[in-house]
Amino acid sequence: MFFNRDLSWLNFNYRVLQEAGDDSIPLYERLKFLAIFSSNLDEFFRVRYPVIIALTKLNPTTSLKATGMYASENAEQVQLKISEQLVQFGSILQADVIPALKKNGIIFYYNIPIRTEHIREIREICLSQVLSFIQPIMLEAANRADFLPENNQLYLVVTLKDNRKDIKRHTVIKIPSEKLKRFYVLSPIDGMEYVIFIDDILRENLAMLFPGLVIESVFSVKFNRDAEIDLDGEYSDNILQKIEKQLKKREIGATSRFLYETGMPVNLRLFLASIFDVELEDMFEGGKYHNLSDLAKFPSFKKELHYEKWKPIPYPLKDDGLNIFNSIGENDILLHLPYHSYSPVLSFFNQAAIDADVTHIYVTLYRVAAESHIVNALISAARNGKKVIAFIELKARFDEANNIKWSRVMKKAGIRLFYSSPKIKVHSKIALVKKKLGKESLAYSILSTGNFNETTAQFYTDHVLMTSDTKIVRELMLLFEFLQKKNPVINTAKIKFKELLVSQFNMVDEFEHLINQEIKKAKSGMPSLIRIKVNNLEEPYMISLLYKAGMAGVKIRLIIRSVCCIIPGQPGTSENITVRRIVDRYLEHTRIFIFGIDDDTKVIMGSADLMTRNLLHRIEVCVPLKEEGCKKQLTTYFELQWADNTKAVDLLPDHYTVKTINHNGHAINAQESIYQYLQSAL
Repeated sequence: MFFNRDLSWLNFNYRVLQEAGDDSIPLYERLKFLAIFSSNLDEFFRVRYPVIIALTKLNPTTSLKATGMYASENAEQVQLKISEQLVQFGSILQADVIPALKKNGIIFYYNIPIRTEHIREIREICLSQVLSFIQPIMLEAANRADFLPENNQLYLVVTLKDNRKDIKRHTVIKIPSEKLKRFYVLSPIDGMEYVIFIDDILRENLAMLFPGLVIESVFSVKFNRDAEIDLDGEYSDNILQKIEKQLKKREIGATSRFLYETGMPVNLRLFLASIFDVELEDMFEGGKYHNLSDLAKFPSFKKELHYEKWKPIPYPLKDDGLNIFNSIGENDILLHLPYHSYSPVLSFFNQAAIDADVTHIYVTLYRVAAESHIVNALISAARNGKKVIAFIELKARFDEANNIKWSRVMKKAGIRLFYSSPKIKVHSKIALVKKKLGKESLAYSILSTGNFNETTAQFYTDHVLMTSDTKIVRELMLLFEFLQKKNPVINTAKIKFKELLVSQFNMVDEFEHLINQEIKKAKSGMPSLIRIKVNNLEEPYMISLLYKAGMAGVKIRLIIRSVCCIIPGQPGTSENITVRRIVDRYLEHTRIFIFGIDDDTKVIMGSADLMTRNLLHRIEVCVPLKEEGCKKQLTTYFELQWADNTKAVDLLPDHYTVKTINHNGHAINAQESIYQYLQSAL
């Protein structure tokens, strides 16, 4: 009844790899897709793979929940799929992308000899820039605890021979790609540009580090470490310090993958496994170059090798946006990012910071930009005498350090901070501004499908609703008051939401009610339709409700970017369910829920994916749209995506993706269509 979550995720990453292999895409964008694939796989090894292996060690015949697959079978299929994808990754890069770079006048030193004309230049780079960061460490079984490789860092393992003493020694050198840079541009030759890894600059000059010794071999290695942070049962007022301790542990956590260069002798692999306490099943053979997520930073020489930039569409605001609150008070504002400019969101916080009538600002922060204009606006507001209340999620995976940094700055500025507890993780993207005009109190709100992050707003697709609807702002205030409690306890008898859908309160019940309404329509012979677009669909109960609706005759259209555990197209169970996946220039991140096709159609947007953690263990907020214009926009948005026949794929019952290439002479690209549709709406 349910497709395997891990295999579904790997199939999504394969879809990313397909974009890298598509020669109709600009060359540098293909490099970017290779980088995304590599980055995604690193995260998989840090987050999911340790769980997969742990289950096999506990009991290889353990039956996985919902799928019926044995733990050992799951591990074997995951390993096989990853191996197949890595072979294809290497083929796309070396047999396709690198030759294409050469055709465009760019030579990438990737497993090819370095020209003699560049040897001296490389030596100069090493002597003047690289050498001061190099600290060789001798590996000895006796002092194995003296050095622990860091997560996701690059290392060279060098075997040295001292002919005078007839002994061999092994040393490890960290490649300083983070402190310096991964790629260096060398002098052009015969009109061709040349790019080289810092790895090879170091390899070519290793002899100067070990005078009098013979270098027998050099192999590159990389470690991925278990990244999960578990704070269950550890909540206290000192949670920030606890998170910091967990962060430090993360970098030295158990090895989830040891990646070594092809050709490394077995005896050396066993020696390294012993030194670094690596299990044999966690050792993976790879190429000469690791961390190919760095391909996203490959030096650019030609503008035409990138996507043509789409200028963000300015949203038409009253008085050109001089007072954003007047615009929101007049009509709801619905932004579609990154097609629309992010300026209205920034204006919301910036104007609140200086508006003399603003008394309070409430906001939830999950992932903020490294140099966040929004957080700086909150700091200015606090210094201007506003009461600023921020709910910050310290356990936002891989963003904890950035969130901790900002929390300290905000606290120092006088912002009242609340941290998520282990029981209630705040993932909603909401903000509220209160104003006092004489005796009149006004409130304005933002409800978004994505984070308050001006950086990701440039390439994540999201929706942002800005509204002054009194019922919505009242319920948002109710939620903010609940979150301010020291030990908030979910009590649906005392706290009721009628406008908003709030996870752990009424969200699951409301979705169930809306699905059942469509079932009633189908059974009575009326037209019925469910349209959902989310990042992940995994929660068993929601899947069972969709199966129930499909079997009752409800047509169900699902656009699921990543993990999808529902199995579409099964006779007798899900033949009325169609699932599509879209991967294109922008990362699909929107969450839309549309029930019905008539005048009573319910259109909802929000922060929740249909996953167990989102629906049962986090605070998520979804909001039904009320204004007909906004409802029409989101419905049209979904339909434009459903019509895509260039970047969309259908999922088959076995979840292997198949391109839906049925142009009928007319190719439709959803992201282009949406951009054109929003431009025409000006």
